[in-house]
Amino acid sequence: MVSGQSSQFRPARWSAAVHPISSSSPEAAARFSVASFPLLFSSLRCISDWKTSREKMLTIERAVPTVLSDDQEDSSAPRGCGRNCLGKCCMLVSELPLYAFKNDASPEVSPGADELPSDFFLNTLLLGQWEDRMSRGLFRYDVAACETKVIPGKHGFVALLNEGRHLKKRPTEFRVVDRVLQPFDPAKFNFTKVGQEEVLFRFEAGGKDHKSQFLERSAVADETESPSVVAINVSPIEYGHVLLVPHVLDCLPQRIDPESLSLALHMAAEAGSPYFRVGYNSLGAFATINHLHFQAYFLSTPLPVEKAHARKIPIESRVKFSKLVDYPVRGLVYERGRSTLKELSDTVARSCIWLQENDIPFNVLISDCGRRIFLFPQCYAEKQALGQVSQELLDTQVNPAAWEISGHMVLKRKKDFEQASEDYAWRLLAEVSLSEAMFEEVVKACMHVCGHAMGLAESEEIAAVEKIDLRMISPLH
Repeated sequence: MVSGQSSQFRPARWSAAVHPISSSSPEAAARFSVASFPLLFSSLRCISDWKTSREKMLTIERAVPTVLSDDQEDSSAPRGCGRNCLGKCCMLVSELPLYAFKNDASPEVSPGADELPSDFFLNTLLLGQWEDRMSRGLFRYDVAACETKVIPGKHGFVALLNEGRHLKKRPTEFRVVDRVLQPFDPAKFNFTKVGQEEVLFRFEAGGKDHKSQFLERSAVADETESPSVVAINVSPIEYGHVLLVPHVLDCLPQRIDPESLSLALHMAAEAGSPYFRVGYNSLGAFATINHLHFQAYFLSTPLPVEKAHARKIPIESRVKFSKLVDYPVRGLVYERGRSTLKELSDTVARSCIWLQENDIPFNVLISDCGRRIFLFPQCYAEKQALGQVSQELLDTQVNPAAWEISGHMVLKRKKDFEQASEDYAWRLLAEVSLSEAMFEEVVKACMHVCGHAMGLAESEEIAAVEKIDLRMISPLH
């Protein structure tokens, strides 16, 4: 793989190239092989032969025309408060596109003539509409101009130079990170203040037809309905960078619950691509907006954490549990195994809720089309506050959130990008990790709450967690 090639990671209208996947692990290479996912690229048109040029030039074909809401089609007609926002004032008189996904418990049905194409959600709807917003100038900078390279070394960390994001990012008015759970403050920036032109579509659970459906227009029924929406991130990190905002009108604080996590897993499952990941940052782990949201984007290469080895935790369960090994950040891995998506979501949510209630910041990465979830309790902000992070690392201004911890290093200075090394990435991420002792206590507690969730028999070791008050233990010790 040629480092310094930024085009190889982005299939887009910029004639970006998608490289053949390489990996230090044969199993990971097989998992992320383009040949293993023929439907992923079924709506893309090859315009040059990568076998001779080492590049595969792709553009997205539109299967349907750009879909706009009534407000987007006729901006001259004032509705609601006149700002065409996502608040109740405008949403209750608006119609937005709606993607209704198939319920996890729905029975299998034979494909019919009216079934959506398998690549519709990702390629036609999400990425297609994202590109439309790019063409309309709704982003704060051109993310296509950002250089990307794979850092030479064993782990294959990906470095991205994004000099404009921290300078042009929308002001968030949220700086206090001393508590993981904080009440929603309507006076500060939140997603109800976003214009509807930034919304791509609503994303909701489907009805009785046991299949995913798409409606070009769907009105909010009444004031009791609070739709979940997918919107662009106007300060994108990568191609297709979007936000998933569950029940936007409910103004929920940044706090995971089973329903919201299930929605995020369904989004990854509907995308059907190993290159489309969903992430979550808690307060204290570099979430900057205290309004419940997940992030997601497309990057056509396996992330280092996805290739990392993991050691199985010996617990009888339909969900598989393991711990990362030989990776700079200690983390838990949850895999679907024999469980349903709901069982996986409920299990991980219980761990997240325990972390939240014990004031331990954390990040989440949803991978493998919603089949694998990485959970990273972290302490970087606490180390910063205590002056325990080296000035060298502080000078880079890198905030290690879900993407960075997963191995996609978002760098803000050109010299850091040019000098990026595996040693630098490892040292930065090692500062994020809990100590080994604290992490083991967190693992025991998470297994405890997951055991209760699944009705498992408790071992003496897990039961002993009830006697531990981790709020009295610093993540640094």
